[in-house]
Amino acid sequence: LERWFPEKRLFLKSEEVTRFIRLGPGAQMVIWAVGLAVTAWLILATAIILMDSIGAGNFRAQAERDRTVYEDRLNSLSEERDRRAVEATQAQARFAAALEQVSAMQSELLASENRRREMETGIEVIQQTLRDTMVDRQALSTELARVSGTGSDGAETATPEARAEELATTLGVISDALAQTADERDTIQTQATEAVAHADALELDMRLMEERNDEIFRQLEDALTVSVEPLDNMFRAAGMDPDALINQVRSGYAGIGGPLVPIQFSTMGAVPDADTLRANTILASLDRINMYRIASENLPLVLPLHTSFRYTSPFGRRWGKMHEGVDLAGSIGSPVYATADGVVTFAGWSSGYGRLIKIRHDYGIETRYGHLNAIKVQVGQRVSRGDRIGDMGNSGRSTGPHLHYEIRVGGKSIDPMIYIRAGRNVF
Repeated sequence: LERWFPEKRLFLKSEEVTRFIRLGPGAQMVIWAVGLAVTAWLILATAIILMDSIGAGNFRAQAERDRTVYEDRLNSLSEERDRRAVEATQAQARFAAALEQVSAMQSELLASENRRREMETGIEVIQQTLRDTMVDRQALSTELARVSGTGSDGAETATPEARAEELATTLGVISDALAQTADERDTIQTQATEAVAHADALELDMRLMEERNDEIFRQLEDALTVSVEPLDNMFRAAGMDPDALINQVRSGYAGIGGPLVPIQFSTMGAVPDADTLRANTILASLDRINMYRIASENLPLVLPLHTSFRYTSPFGRRWGKMHEGVDLAGSIGSPVYATADGVVTFAGWSSGYGRLIKIRHDYGIETRYGHLNAIKVQVGQRVSRGDRIGDMGNSGRSTGPHLHYEIRVGGKSIDPMIYIRAGRNVF
């Protein structure tokens, strides 16, 4: 040690006396060790702080970029949904007009078929009349031949002039009847030909109408596919089964009637045709969208704050621990509002949450509002969307005034931004 740390003396001189401090090799080694340890600690701490700052900045930038891309995608989907909705409305109007035309054409076809049957019946009657007339003519001819001869029994007979006059009258009546029958037959044949031509034209119109209906059906189906799929995906991302949700909504709205009742063109129990099945499928999709609309009225799709705030912490893992909500920072005392209709199940102090409110909503959904400064509701109280339930605060484990907002579905935490963005861009 004396080789590396030779003994040194530190002189302290005043006006009256001079003193010195002796620094031996051991003391110098301790001073150097402490200095190196402090320097190393400062370098390591500075590196850790810089790395954490750089990592946090990259994470926030990436999260912001992902959020921007997601919002742009939702905006484009919303615009596309609006366009498809307009197209669906227009297509539905065209479909209704097409149904009216089809109904009118079916009525015309039925009337034409009835006229054709009546003409066939008339032709048969005329033919039967002609046959009867020919039989009567033959009988009259036989009677005329018999009358022309003399009576075999010696009885008195009519004069030849009277018999000739009677025969001429009879032949005139028969000729008139035959001429009238021939005219009626020609008229009926002409009407039958016109009816066949009209039926062919109606059949062509029916084929054209079917092609137009098929095009309308395809446009409606495409529009509904674009409109329904984003809603299905949104509810699945929110941890909910869309089919179970729709069944639950439909059970509370079980009335029948109106434009979404399935189409039934026959009451005879016959199997519906392809167009009827497609129309009913489209109506089912429209009914599904309507059920989603009803469900959205009872879902927490709005923000719990109406004043200015800042997002300070998103949903997800934070410092290795799961953060099960979003943090909205603002000033102490900012009003906090219920995001959907429900019943208050908890209102009090809860360890890390501080002052906490829990609200149970329909469809197994629960919302939580933590770190409050004041609670303005009681357990068991029913609240509506937009009711003021408390004030923002800094209670519990909190580094500053903010609201910790959670949404749970079936007891499992879900990112609240899924519902908030859906409320902005989907509905």
